[in-house]
Amino acid sequence: MIWKKFTIDTTVEVVDILSDFLSENGIEGIQIEDNVPLSEEEIKQMFVDIPLITGEDDGTARVSCFLDSSFDNARIDSLKKLVSEELTRLSEFLPVGSGNITVEETTDDSTWNDKFKENMKPIRLSQDIVIMPDTDFEYDFEVLPDDKVIHIKSVTAFGTGTHETTRLCLEQVKGYMSEGDSVFDIGCGSGILSIGACLLGAGYVHGLDIDPEAVKASRINAEASGLSEDRIEFSCGNLLADNRIAENYLSQDDNRKRMEKASIGSGIASPVNPDNAAMMVDIKLGSADPVSARKYDIVVANILADVIIPLSLIVPEYLTEKGVFIASGISDKKESEVVDALINNGYEILGITRENEWVCIVSRLG
Repeated sequence: MIWKKFTIDTTVEVVDILSDFLSENGIEGIQIEDNVPLSEEEIKQMFVDIPLITGEDDGTARVSCFLDSSFDNARIDSLKKLVSEELTRLSEFLPVGSGNITVEETTDDSTWNDKFKENMKPIRLSQDIVIMPDTDFEYDFEVLPDDKVIHIKSVTAFGTGTHETTRLCLEQVKGYMSEGDSVFDIGCGSGILSIGACLLGAGYVHGLDIDPEAVKASRINAEASGLSEDRIEFSCGNLLADNRIAENYLSQDDNRKRMEKASIGSGIASPVNPDNAAMMVDIKLGSADPVSARKYDIVVANILADVIIPLSLIVPEYLTEKGVFIASGISDKKESEVVDALINNGYEILGITRENEWVCIVSRLG
């Protein structure tokens, strides 16, 4: 579908009023862009592990919404007129900025996957692991006889394998995994780690993600990489949703807030939504388990520190007696917090590796 982006150039003072006005007129999915600095408390509540980049706060803001194909030219002109009249009314007692209204046609979302792949290039993730876009393009890239090649045919989910944390995780999987081991990849994204583990010799891999699009992309990429379902499976679920183990632990206010913000997904945090139960299956306690309960020799989670902390309570349910937990997606600022949580929950730290500001922690139950 081709969407039209309807944008109003205005000021910070009126963004809330304009947003309410658009909502009252049947517009959903409103986006606000400004450069107002976040307070420390707001940054904590946002649950992010990446630097927040803002420009100079000049008081300006942009309010945008996305209009579907039901908005023809006449309906868009009518919306422009309504917004212009509202801006004129507001200008009598508040600064409204330029009030400039623009409408632009966005890319067809059915083809963005192909357009993105045009910009992908083969990369050597490690000495013998290569990520190769599965396209018709010819690349000036040498694949060596002993290379394990992860073919990427779908990038509709988070993860193309270029991030430092992916390299960190795969190197640790390679170092700790024995031929035939089982691997549980929590937050599998587009399946890079799951597929990589299979190619490195895992006997069985289960990839789990909260996002059904991630599960779909992972299956496509696994098939493109020549892997069969008897060796690699993907399912949709959230280990933190309705999990009694985590709930018993996360009883304090601060930890409860963390729980509410933590979703095991494709590297992106979103609030746990009980109304979205189909996406939030607890694979141990739920009534529709996507895969039978089992223990794994390696559990890997390349997510975020604030998800890994509550997850560390649940992972033991899925680890074999000598199983290893490989956790990454952790910024160096969160390293000590994750280490403390692991130790407090009975893990022994086996090793810590770093690349730039990212950290990978390997542990085992003591």
